[in-house]
Amino acid sequence: QVQLVESGGGLVQTGGSLRLSCAASGRTFSSYAMGWFRQAPGKEREFVAAISWSGGSTSYSNSVKGRFTISKDNAKNTVYLQMNSLRPEDTAVYYCARQSRLWAEVSEATYAYNSWGQGTQVTVSS
Repeated sequence: QVQLVESGGGLVQTGGSLRLSCAASGRTFSSYAMGWFRQAPGKEREFVAAISWSGGSTSYSNSVKGRFTISKDNAKNTVYLQMNSLRPEDTAVYYCARQSRLWAEVSEATYAYNSWGQGTQVTVSS
């Protein structure tokens, strides 16, 4: 079973930037699509961004499009989420996840992912 460990969260002011990292265990990282989700207090977990196994395709939620960038470094077994122009409504716990199928393209569906990290808190102050 793969282990996913997120880091890089913290407190930032409106308009600031953070880069989240998600390090994965195992030797098959390059074969899997990855995603980032977030969950704010009292709300359901929602899709943020996804990247295909090859890194050639990406997808973003409308709320973060143009501000966030997902990337994948297969040599380091790490997926990143660069977050710019942060807003108070971006405050949430951010989770990275790995899709269950090999060689998959991007997916925004929570059920497509079967491995999750423990989450990292992002707080954006106004």
